[in-house]
Amino acid sequence: MIDVVMPQMGESIVEGTITKWLKQVGDKVEKDEALFEISTDKVDSEVPAEHAGILKEILAEEGTVVAIRAIVARMEAADGSSTPAAAAQAQPAAAPAAPAPAAPAVVAAPATAAPTSAAAGSVRSSPLVKRMAREMGIDLGQVTGTGQGGRISKKDIEAFTAGGGAAKPAAAAPSAPAGRPVTPAGGYDPFPAAPDSRFGDYYVEPLSTMRKAIAEHMVRSMHHTAPHVSMIHQIDCTPIVKARAAAKDKFLQQNGTKLTFMPFFLKAAAIALKEYPTVNASLDGSDVVMHRDINIGMAVALDWGLMVPVIKQADGLSVIGLQKAVNDLADRARKKQLKPDELAQSTFSISNYGGYGSIFGTPAINQPNSCLLGLGALHKAPIVVDDAIAIRTICYATLTIDHRLVDGALAAMFLEKMRSVIENWSESVL
Repeated sequence: MIDVVMPQMGESIVEGTITKWLKQVGDKVEKDEALFEISTDKVDSEVPAEHAGILKEILAEEGTVVAIRAIVARMEAADGSSTPAAAAQAQPAAAPAAPAPAAPAVVAAPATAAPTSAAAGSVRSSPLVKRMAREMGIDLGQVTGTGQGGRISKKDIEAFTAGGGAAKPAAAAPSAPAGRPVTPAGGYDPFPAAPDSRFGDYYVEPLSTMRKAIAEHMVRSMHHTAPHVSMIHQIDCTPIVKARAAAKDKFLQQNGTKLTFMPFFLKAAAIALKEYPTVNASLDGSDVVMHRDINIGMAVALDWGLMVPVIKQADGLSVIGLQKAVNDLADRARKKQLKPDELAQSTFSISNYGGYGSIFGTPAINQPNSCLLGLGALHKAPIVVDDAIAIRTICYATLTIDHRLVDGALAAMFLEKMRSVIENWSESVL
């Protein structure tokens, strides 16, 4: 039999939720054909079969949280022969206990040693878990890791706080405003109870893994980490509208893809980030991390949530390169083909809600970025040009800033630089 294991989707990912089986017991499976879908705190993805064969047994049902390298199914080789296990370290996933009403059961790969409290200096956990512990003031040395080899997972942190685990006094999180629910660890609860919402004819369904991750990320960003302030500039986009109109047909012919307005804004943002590097920085505690790389995250709306794939080294790409990167990342996000590494290491992010008709908004910062640019819909409006009224294509650009690091004056200068690049566009598109 061939063991099908939960893949390692990224260095910091230790578990994933099986959201859907694309094949059922008895189905024939071709090599590299999508077998099941998983959801982690970073990405939703389809997992392809590493071998051809017949699916004989499913060990982890939909909705089950599974540790990496745990066996989730077994297949019979296409020729009916017996094949060695796909991974030497893989072991059968334990049968899940009856799940609590609000949470799926957890299937974990058996640890090589009995779980023990992580000793100081030898804590095994992901960067995400370490960041959570730091933000919540939790000493990881006091947390028992239930993962392989005693590794501490996000669920171990949640179990620790739910069990009354106390934060270190020196690192205690700030108190919440009056009336806001607080978790035992001093952080904000992203899911406060709302019993008054249940009335009349209704039904209940659980939040997906992705929506939970989005909720926790946004609540942590807006109410626990960064004081948000937004600055809005009006940009006359007529020059890039003309540049795109003149080049779009030849661009499509030469590159096999449509030319949109996004690469123009990406290029302008990259130029402005070089001039104002603090907008491209991150705060790690009281340290300012000044990024030399300009890696721009691009929010992609999906039917089931939101992802922010990252265009690495965006300042080194031409308009053509930026457009190809935008199309590739957005397309693979919708097809659940992104890798976790493609959602990591952004230094700045852009949300193009204008594509859905919104004129302007005040978007939330995508941590650990310090700033996020929101782009409203391009639309025609009468404005004053050289003391005369003219009809121009304008866009409202919003820069939401972490006011701990970036002040309004710097935000305004950044937006003014972007405006200048757009309104004086001179770079060749083709």
